[in-house]
Amino acid sequence: MAASTNADGVSGAQTAKSPKKTKIQVEESELLTVPDGWKEPAFTRDDNPRGLLEESSFATLFPKYREAYLKECWPLVEKALGEAHIKVSLDLIEGSMTVSTTKKTFDPYAIVKARDLIKLLARSVPFEQAVRILQDDIACDIIKIGTMVRNRERFVKRRHRLIGPKGSTLKALELLTNCYVMVQGNTVSALGPYSGLKEVRKVVMDTMKNIHPIYNIKTLMIKQELSKDPDLRTQNWERFLPKFRHKNLSKRKEPKKMSVKKEYTPFPPPQPESKVDQELASGEFFLRESVKRRKKMEEIKVKQAEALSKKQEERNKAFIPPKEKPLMKKTAKDPTEGKLDIEAIKDKVKKAKTKKLGAPPVNPSPPTSSTTNKKKKKTKGKG
Repeated sequence: MAASTNADGVSGAQTAKSPKKTKIQVEESELLTVPDGWKEPAFTRDDNPRGLLEESSFATLFPKYREAYLKECWPLVEKALGEAHIKVSLDLIEGSMTVSTTKKTFDPYAIVKARDLIKLLARSVPFEQAVRILQDDIACDIIKIGTMVRNRERFVKRRHRLIGPKGSTLKALELLTNCYVMVQGNTVSALGPYSGLKEVRKVVMDTMKNIHPIYNIKTLMIKQELSKDPDLRTQNWERFLPKFRHKNLSKRKEPKKMSVKKEYTPFPPPQPESKVDQELASGEFFLRESVKRRKKMEEIKVKQAEALSKKQEERNKAFIPPKEKPLMKKTAKDPTEGKLDIEAIKDKVKKAKTKKLGAPPVNPSPPTSSTTNKKKKKTKGKG
């Protein structure tokens, strides 16, 4: 009885614990989803009142053509980094920029943000865009594409494909990922939120691997529409996304004669039979010399006769007349067709005369009485 009560107690405890587990699972799933409009609070001096223990510094080189622009915007760079208590210096002789922390610096991650800022400025990113890196929710990614394609012409074509006609492809990518993308030389500099940078890197890497960026842009557009629907956020989007097959257009032409490889055998090929072996097999070896000669002569005569007949046929081809086309047989005309119908011709001529303009009528009509009276009056008046 005790055993049964223990068993019932264990089963009851298990059933009691199961709803707690489900509640914990639900809470965890809710915690994983970030609510809309949520933002992490900014790091202030109250979070780190004592400051940093050691001084940290980073330096980066810049090309000669960026010198004029950096001199122009350097006061703005100093002002932006001065708010975070970061010291910045520009060395035009060495062609380098240096950032370092001070005693007033309280944010330990500010030096990393400052390092990214001078990196972006060296990579031809304008100051208006590069200064956004100092925000907490903005990051940068510098993608090196110079070593991804060996052929220089092919590399230039793929890089131009990423930019698109009049920068349309790059603009579409920026709108979909909320990132600023700058293609310069052998690198692609991207600046924006973390989720957007991940997509930008994927598109850039695929473009360098000869996958057109339009396919990835189409996928991003579908994802953007799906993310707006709250019911579809937690579902799998594989069924909505397009699946593009890779088409290999440059197929190698097959040769006319296909050489079939023989199966490998470790044994050498059989030795070819000699003339003596062939004669022994056919029985000619045991014949007399005179019979052998006669047989050879007969074979030679047969070959000569065949050659003569072929030559004679070729000579006779020149005397064979070509095939003539069959002549068309003339049909016998009726006897009536041979005779001319003179009366019919006369009627045609008369009709043609009447049709001509200004021609006198064939049968003139007699003058009327009114016309004769007029003529008489005219004559009397003259008299």
